[in-house]
Amino acid sequence: MISVGVLGASGYGGGELLRLLDDHPDMTVTRVWANSSAGKPLGALHPHLAHLADVPVKEFDPGDLGVDFVFMALPHSTSAQYAGQLGVTPVVDRGADFRLADAQAWTTYYGTEHAGTWTYGMPELPGARELIADSKAVANPGCYATAITLALAPLLPAGLVDPTDIVVVAASGTSGAGRSASVPLLASEVTSGVRAYKAGGVHQHTPEIEQTLGRFAERVRLGFTPLLAPMSRGILATSTARLTPGADPDAVGEALHAAYDDEHFVRVLPEGRWPATQMTMGTNAVVLQWAHDAHSGRVVVCSAIDNLGKGAAGQAIQNANLMLGLPEATGLPVNGVAP
Repeated sequence: MISVGVLGASGYGGGELLRLLDDHPDMTVTRVWANSSAGKPLGALHPHLAHLADVPVKEFDPGDLGVDFVFMALPHSTSAQYAGQLGVTPVVDRGADFRLADAQAWTTYYGTEHAGTWTYGMPELPGARELIADSKAVANPGCYATAITLALAPLLPAGLVDPTDIVVVAASGTSGAGRSASVPLLASEVTSGVRAYKAGGVHQHTPEIEQTLGRFAERVRLGFTPLLAPMSRGILATSTARLTPGADPDAVGEALHAAYDDEHFVRVLPEGRWPATQMTMGTNAVVLQWAHDAHSGRVVVCSAIDNLGKGAAGQAIQNANLMLGLPEATGLPVNGVAP
């Protein structure tokens, strides 16, 4: 049995990691770290984790790691403080600290010094599985970045869309903003409405998405408007791009099916059925659908994920499975919860 520790266990992402890990047949949680909550039982932070309720939450001590693998589920710009204290222990970082290769982009969007770049952990991208499996340190992708990249990546190498004209509007549940108390996240502020935020190219996932899609095309430019939706979890992203002149619209569907028909977690829905966040709730799944808007000359790809699942904890475990030589889908659900 592989012993694991979760650093940053008090937040929603940490809680989801612990929930999934408790059902993992090859991993067992033996360390739970959350400095601000040290001394409490885990059940005081996450009452839904009945089996782990009595596990003590400890302050992180690099001299007493005592685990085979570490998951970091810390706020952005925090993981770098701990990464150097892990020694040779393999790690997946759920935060953003090691995702970007461009130091200036990091400083522009996050406002701190760039800590470096780790292997980017999105297994469904071409060639990614081999890199992840050979890595001891993996940067888990962002939630929006996952939903948008998987929707568009198969279209770019085929030259089907203009990479300089990508526009995305995506709605996320409130858990994506973290667990800290905040007036904009109060129930009275969120309920019965949808709100735009960080519009105008300033959302921190923008350079991550451009960097990742930039592997498949030059001059990628993204216009991204995120929305806060009145739900606790889930992302629904509508990604559009101008169809390349002369390209066959049917080739869009062919490219998506070629990329994902053999994937365990990504599903292109049957014609006429469109993604909904309910389809992926509590899972590591991604559902996609596409259309050709002949009126505007654009391709539309809609994607849905659980921002805490494939957008965070689920994908982190998927990466860990690869790093540890386990079957990639071990311990990860694909069937959603309904209603």
